[in-house]
Amino acid sequence: MNGKKKRGTRTRKGFRHYLPYYLMFLPGLAYLIINNYMPLYGLQLAFKNFSYKKGISGSDFIGFKNFKFLFATKDALIMVRNTLLYNIVWIVLGVVLGITVAILFHEVRGKKAKRFYQTAILLPYLMSMVVVAYLAYAYLASDTGLINNSIIKGLLGKENGVSWYMEAKYWPFILTFINQWKSIGFGMLLYLASLLGIDNSYYEAAMLDGATKWQQIRTITLPLLKPTIIMLVILNLGHVFRSDFGLFYQVPMNQGTLYATTQTIDTYVYRALMQTNNMGMSAAASFLQSVVGFIFIVSANAIVRKLDKNSSLF
Repeated sequence: MNGKKKRGTRTRKGFRHYLPYYLMFLPGLAYLIINNYMPLYGLQLAFKNFSYKKGISGSDFIGFKNFKFLFATKDALIMVRNTLLYNIVWIVLGVVLGITVAILFHEVRGKKAKRFYQTAILLPYLMSMVVVAYLAYAYLASDTGLINNSIIKGLLGKENGVSWYMEAKYWPFILTFINQWKSIGFGMLLYLASLLGIDNSYYEAAMLDGATKWQQIRTITLPLLKPTIIMLVILNLGHVFRSDFGLFYQVPMNQGTLYATTQTIDTYVYRALMQTNNMGMSAAASFLQSVVGFIFIVSANAIVRKLDKNSSLF
């Protein structure tokens, strides 16, 4: 009996000791349930002909008919191609540029210089895509844009500028530049956090052996950053079938002539939703994106686990 009382007393004392931590955990748990688990109830919309009168549960079940609209038009191949290719290219560029900027920033020694560079690099990430769209327009506008007036006509001496919002061929490069410019600051911080955890004794030993800066990066920095690189790539692959709606819709100003290079699944679904007001089709697209992202994450993690078990996520 005494043993049971002692165990009960220790349990109550342990609970009281950890009570503040449990209380701090509750807001995060509430957010997780409300934001991630409660919306799962709406997944059935993807398989129903939604009616506002009948509600989600009462709407008629129609199977996979809502998924057909994604592939029923001639634009299906274009939007799938654009969504996948943009994301794959941006994942690769994000890794290369993120690591490069993190290493360069890590080499800056002055505190004031570090604060200035950190603010300058992070500022675009904090900007609304609406602001970014108007900044892009200030540069790319046909009549008043800085590029046409100051560079093409001013420096190069050409009479006619480029109609940026009428020429689809330029937009893969424009969108790629804007995406990397906006996201490079956040990517840099993720890699910088790992760089700060590397013991300086490795670099000191390498310098004593006469290793150059490039040799130090190749033999010390990159191998030690490998777990972070693999983790971020796997997580980014979960969004490979999604796109930044603001980037692809607001920055090109919803110009129909640019759809060949700016049409993605998200913008296509939005335009279809505005025309048909079909909630089921929108839910089907979101459901499909989640399934494809899940398959990419599981497949990438399985490949990594086979090659290097310690670097896999699960």
